[in-house]
Amino acid sequence: MLNKLHFDINAPKTQAHAFQAIEKETEHIGYYQLPEQDITSILDYCKTIPGHIKSIAVIGIGGSSLGAKAVYEFLKPVQALTRELYFFESTDPVNITTLLSQLDFKTTHFLVISKSGTTVETFAIYKYIYSQHNDPSSYTFITDPGSPLEKYARNIDASVMYLPDNVGGRFSVLSTVGLIPLALTGIDIQLLLDGAKQIKESFFNAGYMKDTLLKKAAYYAKHHAQYHINCIFAYSEALRYFCEWYVQLWGESLGKHQRHSAFHVGLTPIGLIGPKDQHSFLQLIMEGTRDKSVTFIKIEDFNDTIMIPDITLPHLESLDVLNDLPFEKLINMQCDSVMEALLEQKDIPVDLITIPSTNEKNMGALIFYYELLTSLVGELIDVNTYDQPGVEAGKIILKKKLGA
Repeated sequence: MLNKLHFDINAPKTQAHAFQAIEKETEHIGYYQLPEQDITSILDYCKTIPGHIKSIAVIGIGGSSLGAKAVYEFLKPVQALTRELYFFESTDPVNITTLLSQLDFKTTHFLVISKSGTTVETFAIYKYIYSQHNDPSSYTFITDPGSPLEKYARNIDASVMYLPDNVGGRFSVLSTVGLIPLALTGIDIQLLLDGAKQIKESFFNAGYMKDTLLKKAAYYAKHHAQYHINCIFAYSEALRYFCEWYVQLWGESLGKHQRHSAFHVGLTPIGLIGPKDQHSFLQLIMEGTRDKSVTFIKIEDFNDTIMIPDITLPHLESLDVLNDLPFEKLINMQCDSVMEALLEQKDIPVDLITIPSTNEKNMGALIFYYELLTSLVGELIDVNTYDQPGVEAGKIILKKKLGA
C-alpha cells in the first residue's frame, strides 16, 4: 500500500511527541498487539463448525460488525468463498425479516457479538431469532470474560470465544470479532494480519509509514479547526463498507471534549465512492466552504479485465475514444482527474492511497494504517481516542425509557 501526500508540514517536535505517546500506548492499548497474535485457537474453533453449515450470520452492531463486513465485501467479488456472511446490525424490523428470509436455520450458524454482553440492539435481535430457532449449538457468543453474556452462554451450553484485553469495539476487526466470521467464510486471516504487521513494523521501526503517518496526523491536528471535515473518496464499490467502518472509527474516536480543556473538537468523517459521488458531493468539495480534506483511494489491479467494446454508435462517434479501454483503467483515470482538479485549487488538502490489488494483505494494511492514524490524531488534538461517552449517554437514556 502506497500513500502519497500532497501537502507538507514542518513540526518535528509535535511529531516526535506523538510517536513517543503512541509507543507508550502499546503497553496498555490492545489493538497494537493484534498483528502478531497466535490464531491457532481461532482456526481450531472454525474446524468445529459442521461442514453442512453454508451461512454465517453475525448479530452485532457498530464495531461488532462493521470491520468484518468491510473485509468481506472487499474480497467477496474476487474470491471463491466457502460460506455466505450475513449481518444483523439494525433493529429495523423490515431488515430483520428480509435477512431471515434469505437464511435456512438448518444450514446457518449465528455469531452473537457484544463486548459488554448487554448491548440492547444485539439482544433485541437475538431474542427474536432465538424464539424462532432455539438450538444452542447454532450459536457462538463472542464477549469479554466474565460478562453477563458469557454466563448466559454457559447456562445454555453454547460456545464462547473471548475478545482480547483492552481492545475497543471499533478497533476490534483484527481480533476474534472480525477474524472468526471471516475465517469461517474461507478468508485467509493470517494474510490479513500479515498486512497489518507490515504497516506496524514500518511505522515503529522508522520505515516509510512512520514519516507518512506522522506528517499526515500532524497536518490534520494543526489544521483541525479549519479542515474539520475529512473525506475518503474511494474509487471502488468494494470499498463501500470500508468507508462505513472508517466513519465509525474516525467519528467515535475523535469527536470529544479535549482532555485538558473544555473545548469540543472533532474531525467529521465522510465516505464517498467514485465515480458516483463525482456527480454529487464533488461539487461541494470543489466550490464549497474550504473546510474539507480529501483522501483518494484507488486500486491498481481489480482482478477483472473487462474492457469497453470497440463499437461505434451513430451520432456518438466522439465517444470512440473509450473503445478497447479496460474499465479498471477508466476508473483510475477518473480518480486521477478529480484529484488533479482539486490540487489545482491549491487550498484543498489532498492525499492518495494506492492499493496494489484486491487481497487480504492489502486490506489488513489499510485497516491498521487507519487505526494508527486515528490514534495519532487523537493524541495530537488532545482527546481520549478510546472512550465514547457521547454514545454511552444515549444508551443510558434508552435504558431509562425501557425501564431497565
